Amino acid sequence: MTDLEEQRKKVEELKRKILEQKRVASTQKTAEESARLETEVESKRKAEEEARRAEEEARKKAEEESKRLEKETLQRAELEAKRREEEDARRRAQEEAMRKAEEEARKQAEEAARVREENERKKALLEAQRQAEAVAKKKAEEEARRRREEADRARREEEERKRQDEARRRAEELKKKAEEDRRRAEEERKKAEEQQKKVAEDAKKAAEASSREAASGRPKESQESRETYSQVLKIAWSDAKISKEETEILSYLRERFGLTQKDHEALQQEVQIEIYLQSIADVWRDGVITPQDSERLEQLREQFSISAEEHLRLEKQVRREILKQKP
Repeated sequence: MTDLEEQRKKVEELKRKILEQKRVASTQKTAEESARLETEVESKRKAEEEARRAEEEARKKAEEESKRLEKETLQRAELEAKRREEEDARRRAQEEAMRKAEEEARKQAEEAARVREENERKKALLEAQRQAEAVAKKKAEEEARRRREEADRARREEEERKRQDEARRRAEELKKKAEEDRRRAEEERKKAEEQQKKVAEDAKKAAEASSREAASGRPKESQESRETYSQVLKIAWSDAKISKEETEILSYLRERFGLTQKDHEALQQEVQIEIYLQSIADVWRDGVITPQDSERLEQLREQFSISAEEHLRLEKQVRREILKQKP
């Protein structure tokens, strides 16, 4: 279509030139020029015919090309329609498959939800039952604990009452025992003083007799002298201490009886053990050991230099003797 327009433009241009030339020729050109112009006109005519043929061919080609393009367009449209139809069919199939899948998924989800709901309901029932059992168990434990506490409180109150009664009874017994001990100690002290005086007098008499016997050349009775000295020692240590006067008496008797320091220590140890044994026996006789008794035994152990092992041995011996005496 562009070539035809170009040809038309050329034809128009030639016409314009020819007309111009004709105007010039009418005034200036000769007959040759007219002939030439005619020749040019003929050429122009031929050119126009050629242009018309070319235009016709171009038009035919354009129509053929248009038909071809229309056919191709139709074919493409048919192919596109077919493709779209296939695409729609595939899409519908996909949508159907998706719908079925969604429907199946929905059913499965509903079934899962139903199962989950059923499980949750069962779980809730089990949890409620467990909590109810736990509450009941807790109440039972609380009730049992309350009853135990009440029983323990009643038992403690009863034990406390018994302890108080026992404490009052023991306090009364200790009070009576303390009064008895004071009375007995007072009696023993008076008796010990009288016995000490008597033994001192006897010791002096024995010493004087021993001196007279020694002066007359008669032999000494060593066993009787040792027994006399032992009695004096027992009286002297009866209160767990020796006074200056008692020390002087003992020294005088050792000199008169001819006793050595070794004899004195042996007899003194025997006397101290005997006094300690008697003290333990007095403590264990009534089965109740007071703090005063423990303190007195501790003082005697320190005064007599009695070890803990010796104390345990003597205490075991005394307790065995007391058990033998009980019916």
